[in-house]
Amino acid sequence: MAACCATGARVLSACGDEGGIVICGFRLPDMNWLELAEDLPAGFQVLLIARPERVEETDLPPGTVFLPLPLKIPDLLSTLEIMFHGIRKRKRPGRTRPGIRSDQDRRTIEKAKEILMERNHMTEPEAHRYLQKCAMDSGNSMTDTAAMLIAMTR
Repeated sequence: MAACCATGARVLSACGDEGGIVICGFRLPDMNWLELAEDLPAGFQVLLIARPERVEETDLPPGTVFLPLPLKIPDLLSTLEIMFHGIRKRKRPGRTRPGIRSDQDRRTIEKAKEILMERNHMTEPEAHRYLQKCAMDSGNSMTDTAAMLIAMTR
């Protein structure tokens, strides 16, 4: 969800329960950024854009990122990208590093590697690295990525 709000009260009423990022300046018409940050539900982060001298002596609460004015667009975009990446990581269900794979998972990965080796003339290590990279890029497990590859080639 995206919303553009002129007051802190409207920001708070627009907040859902799934978390997000609130971009604001130092002062809103009805409150300052720190009051807003303290009242936000869990799962929300604040991107504060203000003059450095206004924020110097303030300890930023957890989940708050500060960008100084004058603002550079590349800095804004890269900061938002990092913040969104953090939100996506937190939203994933309890993912842990896989321990020992089941026989079924191993067969799925082997089948996907065989398809890559046959169709793309890859060696076994190249196919394995390709599956790993695709899994990491998509945020899925290697088994899920292998299963998707198999499904796409049927």
